Amino acid sequence: MNPIALLPAAGSGSRMGSATPKQYLDLLGKPLIWHTLAALARVPALSRIIVVLSPEDEWWDGYDWSAFPTLQVLRVGGASRAESVLNGLQALSTQVPADTWVLVHDAARPCLAPAQVSGMIEALQHDAVGGILAVPVADTLKFAAPSQTIAHTHPRDGLWQAQTPQMFRLADLAGALETGMGPDITDEASAMEKLGLAPRLVRGSPWNLKVTYPQDLALAALILQAGDALAD
Repeated sequence: MNPIALLPAAGSGSRMGSATPKQYLDLLGKPLIWHTLAALARVPALSRIIVVLSPEDEWWDGYDWSAFPTLQVLRVGGASRAESVLNGLQALSTQVPADTWVLVHDAARPCLAPAQVSGMIEALQHDAVGGILAVPVADTLKFAAPSQTIAHTHPRDGLWQAQTPQMFRLADLAGALETGMGPDITDEASAMEKLGLAPRLVRGSPWNLKVTYPQDLALAALILQAGDALAD
């Protein structure tokens, strides 16, 4: 199969309230994205890890990435996540076959379990479309009115919270992003869905946290420190 992992890492992470992009914030003595790369580097099936950076990125070269021999950097990041992913896919299309499986993963999900990625690859390798890691929604969901009061309770039956990686064939995903680029495309699966396709849901883990707000950084540190004690 020779699947490839692709990490869009061209964003600023404005919701963290920091001048430093969140992928470079300190997490247990290393930049956050280092832990994400370390998890992916432990997935035997992945042939390469691609990081898509902004052309103006000033932080990457200040760190040592020699621990990741299969790492490749593409400075083709765009104004949005979808643009960065598409630009990365287009650059890759000159290097690998069109039917190569690509696993797009958030740079800010450092607590990913390598075994889950391996299981996902095994589950989807013969799938016609591809799929994503996700977890069923466990909490009661409230729909907010403009006044920030509860308008109604939304049934949670059948609802899943999307995670990453999201695994699709290179040409299929690039075509979906080219066709459906817009504000309603919030992840790779939504671009595929817009074409009428139905990606599979592969059960993920609640520990696969996306660092979005300042308090998430402390939680990520606790998860990483717990290590194998939290493994499925």
